[in-house]
Amino acid sequence: MADSDAPRHHRPRVPGAAFFEDLTGGADPAAVREAGDLAATLLVRGAQGADDRDLIERVLHLADTEGLETLAEVWSGAPADSLAGCLWRLYVLRAWVHRSPVEVAAEYDAGLAGARVARVVAGVADPPGPDEVKSMIDDVLRGIVADFAVTLLRAAAFARVVATGRAAHAGANHEATVRMLTLSEQLEAAGHLELRGSLA
Repeated sequence: MADSDAPRHHRPRVPGAAFFEDLTGGADPAAVREAGDLAATLLVRGAQGADDRDLIERVLHLADTEGLETLAEVWSGAPADSLAGCLWRLYVLRAWVHRSPVEVAAEYDAGLAGARVARVVAGVADPPGPDEVKSMIDDVLRGIVADFAVTLLRAAAFARVVATGRAAHAGANHEATVRMLTLSEQLEAAGHLELRGSLA
């Protein structure tokens, strides 16, 4: 086969700043939602299986480069059982861990005894200090490019341990505990959908 006839492999692309800027300039909400779904599909399906460290890091830092507020406009209203909804939940979870690593580490540590199975799946170093939980959540989100089902299930396990830790604290905010447990359940359910090939 001649070189000109050989199949060409293109590097997976991720939406960049111009893409998200085009979406959030007062556009029709339905059009923003549709474009947001397309962006989520490109991020998850377009990059799947890519062994490109630069691409993996760009996907990981998407909320940093585009701004969480921009991603919120595009994905925050998406259902939990959609690619867009999953990405939104993953990026919010990462933003919270990076903003409050000491609090997260304390809640995670408190939840270890009551959620041991989830602890193994989540994969946080022992003892789980602030740097360890930040490193873990970044490792989890790097999996968006490699194995989205595993990413979702690891994030769900992490959120479950944190929710267990919150519940163990006397005087804990019940609503915050329920929100974290709900997040865990949503991510876990989405992970199982992804394993069945039915998450879209």
